[in-house]
Amino acid sequence: MKRTGAQILVDSLLREGVRVIFGYPGGSVLPLQDVLYDTPMDVILVRHEQGASHAADGYARATGKVGVCMATSGPGATNLVTGLATAHMDSIPMVAITGQVKTHLIGNDAFQEADVTGITRPVTKHNYLVKDISELACIVKEAFHIASTGRPGPVVIDVPVDIQMQTIEAEFPEKVCMRSYKPTITGHPGQIKRAAKMISQSKRPIIYAGGGIIIADAHEELLELAVKINAPVTTTLMGLGGFPEDNDLSLGMLGMHGTVYANNATMESDLIIAVGARFDDRVTGKLDSFAPNAKIIHIDIDPTSLSKNVRVHVPIVGDAKNILTALNKVVKKPETKKWHAQINEWKKKYPLTYKTKGKKISPQYVVEQIYKVTKGDAIICTEVGQNQMWAAQYFNYTKPRTYISSGGLGTMGYGLPAAIGAKLGRPDKMVFDIAGDGSIQMNIQELATAVANKINVKIAILNNGYLGMVRQWQELFYKRRYSMTPISGPDFVKLAKAYGAEGMRIKKKEDVKKAIKEAMAIPNTVIMDFIVEEEANVFPMVPAGEAINRMIGGMA
Repeated sequence: MKRTGAQILVDSLLREGVRVIFGYPGGSVLPLQDVLYDTPMDVILVRHEQGASHAADGYARATGKVGVCMATSGPGATNLVTGLATAHMDSIPMVAITGQVKTHLIGNDAFQEADVTGITRPVTKHNYLVKDISELACIVKEAFHIASTGRPGPVVIDVPVDIQMQTIEAEFPEKVCMRSYKPTITGHPGQIKRAAKMISQSKRPIIYAGGGIIIADAHEELLELAVKINAPVTTTLMGLGGFPEDNDLSLGMLGMHGTVYANNATMESDLIIAVGARFDDRVTGKLDSFAPNAKIIHIDIDPTSLSKNVRVHVPIVGDAKNILTALNKVVKKPETKKWHAQINEWKKKYPLTYKTKGKKISPQYVVEQIYKVTKGDAIICTEVGQNQMWAAQYFNYTKPRTYISSGGLGTMGYGLPAAIGAKLGRPDKMVFDIAGDGSIQMNIQELATAVANKINVKIAILNNGYLGMVRQWQELFYKRRYSMTPISGPDFVKLAKAYGAEGMRIKKKEDVKKAIKEAMAIPNTVIMDFIVEEEANVFPMVPAGEAINRMIGGMA
């Protein structure tokens, strides 16, 4: 049967199991839009293309499936770029479909033309410009394979409008065969044996787990390894939920705003077992001072990440789940009694804590109450800044895919559309967006998306009247010269109601828990505007350029 390019595109998406697509219409995707009119997929009209890319990203993080978004040519496609870069930095599987001007007009500065493949090449895992309708079905199959295998990432398919309208006898490939793309999945047996021997000889081991644990669905194998060798575990921001934080072996998060005991343990360890992490600057701090006495085992699917930032003694390339499964069969328990005594001493001496000022609401207290009211059974999405770090510190994550945040790129405006995507992917879960009064305004228009589609998310704004993280740095390092950081927001309660959502303002500490319970009971999107202490800071904190055990603030 003959099919148009647009029909082939939609049929290919359905064959890949796509059930939700986020997008915004335009002239260069009109044929695709017309076919989507009759599709069984949920087609979610966002209010800005950036919202589409973040929603697809949030959907992918919450479900482990490939998120899909679409936009028209030119400005529609370029508005996806921030979301593509966000997904690329955090290794999130996503396919973005963009319209393009007619094939014969490409390169002629036609109306709403942009070099989408050129623009997105640095921030995607791969991209395609479709020039022949006969290649379209194969390209879609390849795009999903590339996006979801190896180190995942976003892939762009740029489809000229004339390709969407052409017809051909459709053939859909059942398998992908790409000779140039063969990710290593199984770890080298010799390297695994070397790692096991090194672990058995260590006295002060530590497991450092990143987002790769969650991507590989390796959290159970990680827990088994930690228990088997009795090693403490610290996670990155992207690794939160990869190891249960209510386990005695948990050290919480490490790095710039990590716990004192996680950073001390990392610096004093004699062996770091890094799994699915990339030793980024927020974790290592001053590189030449990082873990000076530690040997390093590094397990990662991406060979380019090995020894990129720190020297690795035993690199193991492959899927974390497969490698940990093999390692667990041969590893032997080292003697770590003295090591745990030291760590317990640090935990008692330097607990994660915060100070309250008078009767004002502490932002950390709001996060704590969300945890208590939900009993930890919620998906937490965040914006970027202080709200993001408090959500990381004061909500105890025990399961993977429950903390959803922009890590590598640090994209303000990410949280609300990501929460929409997460809720569509996991409708059984309560989904919160923990936000700042600055960051929430970057994509506030997606309230309309949530309300129109009855996507029930809860938004907790930690409203301090500042762009808080930048203000914190200005306080500590720029003599409190608050340049461009005081921010006057709208009346969020009225704004919520204008969009058809519910809104409430909370000014007293004793009303915090009650407000959260009320919001959770409302079958609609709710904004909770918590008026919090204006100059609360995120502590502990490693100043820029310092070693990670040279922390300021937050110590008992």
